[in-house]
Amino acid sequence: MALRTIRLESDTILRKKAKKVERVDGAILTLLRDMADTMYKHDGVGLAGNQVGVLKRVLVADDGDGLVMLVNPVIVEKEGNECKEEGCLSVPEIYGEVERASYIKVKALDEKGKKIELKAYDFLARILQHEIDHLDGRLFTDIASNIGRRNTEEKSE
Repeated sequence: MALRTIRLESDTILRKKAKKVERVDGAILTLLRDMADTMYKHDGVGLAGNQVGVLKRVLVADDGDGLVMLVNPVIVEKEGNECKEEGCLSVPEIYGEVERASYIKVKALDEKGKKIELKAYDFLARILQHEIDHLDGRLFTDIASNIGRRNTEEKSE
């Protein structure tokens, strides 16, 4: 697998809406695997196609319970509400409070092209909403409050 370059906030591709994937093929599977490797290399928990310069509706996520790869994800149900801190690999060292649903149901294709429905709660729900926002050309900073910079060299207790 290859590592992809993560696009930063100033890159206009992050503001563009990703296009639907017509067919899950070897190129899409390679892209998903590369995105997963890139996400893990940068200690991320999610990554969308736009973030690696590819305007395709694909994302990868891992909330600690294993890798999720989704193609053409669409949120079809939302419930609950919670406000928590978020950050982003494309907006390094910036964090803010973002209000998101605590439960979502997503319809998508998996990495084999099979239709799936995924119920996501809490942290995974937050990650998926964040990444789907990327696919729609939105950054978390568009909807965050209490935005601030954090020095990554600071040690937390």
